[in-house]
Amino acid sequence: MDLVIRNADVVDGTGTPARRADVAIGDGRIVEIHPEHAPGPRPTARRVLDADGLALSPGFVDMHAHSDLALLRDPDHSAKAAQGVTLEVLGQDGLSYAPVDDRTLTEVRKTITGWNGDGSDVDLDWRTVGEYLDRLDRNFGGQGIAVNAAYLVPQGTVRMYAMGWEDRPATNAELTRMKELVAQGMADGAVGMSSGLTYTPGMYADDAELTELCRVVARYGGYYCPHHRSYGAGALGAYEEMVQLTRNAGCALHLAHATMNFGVNKDRAPELLALLDDALAAGADISLDTYPYTPGCTTLVAMLPSWASEGGPEAILTRLADDATAERIRHHLEVLGSDGCHGVPIEWDTIEISGVSVPALAGHVGRTVAESARLRGEAPWVTARRLLVEDRLGSTILQHVGHEENVRQIMRHRVHTGGSDGILQGDKPHPRAYGTFPQYLGRYVRELGVLSLEECVAHLTSRPARRLRLADRGYVREGYRADLVLFDPTTVAAGSTFEEPRTLPVGIPHVLIDGRFVIEDGHRTQVLAGRAVRGAGRIQGLSGRIQGL
Repeated sequence: MDLVIRNADVVDGTGTPARRADVAIGDGRIVEIHPEHAPGPRPTARRVLDADGLALSPGFVDMHAHSDLALLRDPDHSAKAAQGVTLEVLGQDGLSYAPVDDRTLTEVRKTITGWNGDGSDVDLDWRTVGEYLDRLDRNFGGQGIAVNAAYLVPQGTVRMYAMGWEDRPATNAELTRMKELVAQGMADGAVGMSSGLTYTPGMYADDAELTELCRVVARYGGYYCPHHRSYGAGALGAYEEMVQLTRNAGCALHLAHATMNFGVNKDRAPELLALLDDALAAGADISLDTYPYTPGCTTLVAMLPSWASEGGPEAILTRLADDATAERIRHHLEVLGSDGCHGVPIEWDTIEISGVSVPALAGHVGRTVAESARLRGEAPWVTARRLLVEDRLGSTILQHVGHEENVRQIMRHRVHTGGSDGILQGDKPHPRAYGTFPQYLGRYVRELGVLSLEECVAHLTSRPARRLRLADRGYVREGYRADLVLFDPTTVAAGSTFEEPRTLPVGIPHVLIDGRFVIEDGHRTQVLAGRAVRGAGRIQGLSGRIQGL
């Protein structure tokens, strides 16, 4: 055997109490688990690691990641590897880089520059989902990537590809083309489909269109992951819409960053959980993810009303340049409550600029729009409009609108999983990008007792593995892949803060992927053990060819 981890407190992902054991690893898999005091000889190997005082768990699964380009440009990727993340799910919120043609790729790059950079430092040499997954495998001279990655077909990108940025129902031909693109992506290895239903152009799809696409996803055994239509004034209705839509489509549902934000939703988490419990009792297949923080994070342009975004980035900039149209945008934002801001009138003192694309604008970073406006002696909308135009829509924001009790109640739910929603761009990113998983283990397990250690580990490992239908990940079991984390339950904590968001965590000395150390003694190794994790592409009632759509 290659490695024996001795005297570890094994938290195996089942939620049952930890047990002390030796864990032997060979050829990238767990070969033997030898509990303390068990009869027979203890396993031996070429290397022995004494883990006395450390918990050994399966690797953590980040169910909502925005590392689509970061994994290709950064071989280190300690933002996630140092947290114990061994698998990220990409393609989130309906916008990513496959499937595309040349036109769509250009538009996507502009649209999500704030999430991933403009991509000018990455050779974007793929067009299909399969080619993107292949690129992950052969990256960095064929070595691979820092951590494993799965992919969701992004519905907004698919709509952009098939019919551009128009706010109208799809024609029959356009819907057929979208179904073909989703089917090909699923056949190529995607695990499901995402949507960003407060982002254009995905938000222009009606429920009938989304239901048809979800039926395709369901035939491949995948799941639908919507950023639904409102996290604010219409949040409960938006959650109910997604539950009903996926039940009609016969598709599994995973609710992305399932928060209850803004003042209108204070103390309303029990209503969401009751809605989910009723659906689960009726046979629905539902899971969700959250991050253990109250503020959200997105782009400043995402706050605009959807009509202002029709036509894509250049059309948005043209509207912002016109004084009359800009005043109409301001009225929707500040008075009516735009759909981009979840139906709630925007509060500029809750909108903190976290990153800009143009270095000359860096003075805004770390300040709210209201603060920057006061320093300039102008109204907040004037500052926001100026920033949108001068940064060419590339600015990212933190939106301080969450409620701690809602966060705690949702994370206790039996279908909850962890997702960072981590945007790695910007001078001052949300600390969740570097801290989500140790924040769960340190603050919410050890300090607050919201979850037991064993229960929390199950939320972060086996539950997401089941949603992804991974047959050999998510548990510490013989025969399973040796994607493992060793951490100290008494010290593990997020190092990242809102003031210093790129600080790495403490108390996680070792992380292994396929039995290889990517973090060893608290330091990042040069190992690139990550690969694309492809969905099974199961087709129910079809031959395996893309047909009958």
